[in-house]
Amino acid sequence: QVHLVESGGGLVQAGGSLRLSCAPSESIFRFTIMGWYRQAPGKQREWVAFVSVSGTTNYADSVKGRFTISRDNAKNTVSLQMNSLKPEDTAVYYCYAEAWPSEDHWGQGTQVTVSS
Repeated sequence: QVHLVESGGGLVQAGGSLRLSCAPSESIFRFTIMGWYRQAPGKQREWVAFVSVSGTTNYADSVKGRFTISRDNAKNTVSLQMNSLKPEDTAVYYCYAEAWPSEDHWGQGTQVTVSS
């Protein structure tokens, strides 16, 4: 069973930065896609960003230009650098990983709270 361990959440003021990390229990090369979703109170879970095994990245419009996703193959981690945080970024952030042919894996979530 694959485990995804997230870290780096916390409380920050608007305009500040946080860095989330996700460490899978297996080699990062096993996963075709790794990324992040988030879920705010009372809202549906929404996709935030992903990075493919080849390094291709993509972002939701709401975070484009403020968030950067990256993968560190040597450290076997995927990170999400979040800058210029807004109160509307407050949510539980979930790391996810996809593996061929149809595996989906999720982390337990880490809370990010942005105060105004």
